[in-house]
Amino acid sequence: MGISSLLYQLYERRLVRDLDPARIPRHIGVILDGNRRWAKALGSPAAHGHKKGADKVGELLTWSSEVGVEVVTLWMLSTDNLSRSAREIEDLLEIICTAVEDIADDGRWRLRLAGALTLLPESCAARLLAAEERNRAAVAEGMVVNVAIGYGGRHEITDAVRAFLRDQDEAGKTLAEVADALDVEDITEHLYTAGLPDPDLVIRTSGEQRLGGFLLWQSVHSEYYFCETYWPDFRRVDFLRALRDFGQRERRMGR
Repeated sequence: MGISSLLYQLYERRLVRDLDPARIPRHIGVILDGNRRWAKALGSPAAHGHKKGADKVGELLTWSSEVGVEVVTLWMLSTDNLSRSAREIEDLLEIICTAVEDIADDGRWRLRLAGALTLLPESCAARLLAAEERNRAAVAEGMVVNVAIGYGGRHEITDAVRAFLRDQDEAGKTLAEVADALDVEDITEHLYTAGLPDPDLVIRTSGEQRLGGFLLWQSVHSEYYFCETYWPDFRRVDFLRALRDFGQRERRMGR
């Protein structure tokens, strides 16, 4: 083992010791950004970056589970991403479907899909839904993994309002009655993440310091951590630094 590897391991262990178990986030959202730029820096096609990024997902989930995180939400494909070239989208969707199937069949995670699957090709949506159903039937008891595919924050809120209005219509309510009774919880209960805690921490890789519409409703009280590293190069030490930073913050929750 080289001296640099030894020092890295010692630093990683120190970070673990510094973590306060009482201040580990229950729910972490991760914007997996930088795959294409990582590939471009190597002179490789975008698909190579997407594949390396997908390979990193299992590591992140393992790290999260080890420290006691209960929910991880991964933003794998935005609604804006769907406007990319047909070839890139085809490659990306194949990589995503395979990654989701791996999560579903791992046996450690409880898979949930989050996003507008109707925006995806039927064959891709069918694979994703089949993976989710297969995972549900296995009755896994581990960490919940939300995979956001065809996801946009505005789209999610619109879908939530639409679903709520349909429920109220089926209940025979008038529009005036619905408007008078509508509250925040009515929207929350119809989001893609319904029934789950809001994210405590949102991590974005690649150096971009914006949310881009990720979990717009749910992240109102979230802490944000922006990491310079491209997603394929994201290391356990980067993850631990994010947790340490989170644990040192005073969360005011809007107060």
